[in-house]
Parts: sequence; structure tokens; C-alpha cells
Amino acid sequence: MNRDQRFSFEFFPPKTDAGKEKLKLVSAELNALGPDFFSVTYGAGGSTRANTKDTVISMNAAGISTVPHLSFGNDDEQVILDLLREYKAAGISRIVALRGDVPSGMGAQRLIYAEELVQFIRDHTGDHFQLEVAAYPEVHPDAKGPENDIEFLKRKFDAGANSAITQYFYNVEAYFYFVEQCQKNGIDRPIYPGIMPITNYHNLARFSKSCGAEIPRWICQRLESFGNDSESVQEFGIEVVTQLCQRLLAEGAPGIHFYTMNQVEPNRQIWKNLGI
Repeated sequence: MNRDQRFSFEFFPPKTDAGKEKLKLVSAELNALGPDFFSVTYGAGGSTRANTKDTVISMNAAGISTVPHLSFGNDDEQVILDLLREYKAAGISRIVALRGDVPSGMGAQRLIYAEELVQFIRDHTGDHFQLEVAAYPEVHPDAKGPENDIEFLKRKFDAGANSAITQYFYNVEAYFYFVEQCQKNGIDRPIYPGIMPITNYHNLARFSKSCGAEIPRWICQRLESFGNDSESVQEFGIEVVTQLCQRLLAEGAPGIHFYTMNQVEPNRQIWKNLGI
């Protein structure tokens, strides 16, 4: 496999001591594969700010290249500026800059868009950070249409973002068509496909419905046919996602970002299948 392509893993910050201990083991095992970096998510409204920061800084201190996700959430500019300074002092040089979501039950709030966060980071830290932003090949749930997604992505790049990571998908054509349309609209920065391994069909279906990711009908039919046979679900999921990744890389994707759900398997098996 061409290691000019970039490969990364994503974690969510653990809430319990047991979760923290598990993540130490998981991150060590996945780090042994040699990814370019790990990222750690940021809860709606900044709800995991402290956990995200602690996870990122402790993993970096352990010699594992790790970057934070960040949004304004409910915080003011000074809180975010202080956080940026802490990350910079800790030697962190990459951030995933996002609009973020309003926590459930918080009611209507003004969302500060990712392009504003990108501009804020550039204004206060210059070019210190490589900035990743989000992209949506199958249309963001809040977007009026695909043209809006491309327009918003271009604004993020114009504000200073370096590259984008997509929402996960299982439709290769959707990704490549999206990239093609972005290029036609003057976007020439890398757009890395985000890939979610399949381990539990019902959880995946529920989450996909809320975030706008489509599971092709033939995949749904096969997964439903396995019922509660979790071993068959995982074996099929590894096969399907491996083939998806192989095609993406063979046809020109700049790399892959794996949504791990804080699990070693099946991420490690897919990685090995790809021969990275």
C-alpha cells in the first residue's frame, strides 16, 4: 500500500476510569500499526472539553501522535483561546475544527460555524496548526441541498483549513462524485474518506439515520439476515469495509480515517487486510 496516503484513527474520550484504562490498551495496540495520527472527539456543546484535552495530552505524552476535535460549543472566545494555547504548549500541531452540535435539551442556540472557528484559530495562532474540517458526501442533515455542503466546505478552506475528513459512508460513488463536484467548484485540498467498521447493525442503523449516512439496501439485507449472530455480522462487515477501502485507495483517495468506536477489532483486521 502507498504510504504517501494518510491513515488515522478516531476515538471518543472515555468517561470512566475503566474506559480510560481500556483506551490505553486500545491506543497502544492500534499505534503499533503505525497510523499518522489519532483524533479525539469533542462532545456537543463542549461537554467533553476536559476529557478530550486530558486524553489528547496524555496520549501525546505517551508518544502517540494525537489531535483534538474542537468547536466553540457554549464557550466564549477566551476559553477556546486558552485551550489553543494549552494544545500549542503541549506540542500539538493539528486540530479537527467543527461546528459542533447543541446538546439535547439545550433549546435554540446560535451555532458558531466551523469556518468562524478556522478563522479564529488562524487569527490567533497563525499557521501553527494543521486544520481539518468536516465534509459530507451524502449531504449534511441540516443542509438545504448538496450545493450548500460544497459551498460551506469551500468557505472553511477559504478561511484557512488544510484538509477535510468526511462523514462515514458505504457508497464509493457518493464520495468520488462529491470530490469531483468540489474540484469543479475550485476546491483543491485533500478530502479524506471517513470509514466506520461494522460491528452492530442495529446501533449502526440508528446512528446512520440521525447523521444522514446511507447504508445501501443490499448491506442492510445481509446484516438483517444474520439476526443475533454477531460473529457473522463482524465477518461480513470486515469483508465489506475492506473492499470499500481497497476501492477508495485504488481509485485515488488520499487516505482513510477510521471511526474506531474505541475498539481494536475490526479496525486492526481491516488495516492488515489492506496491507498498509
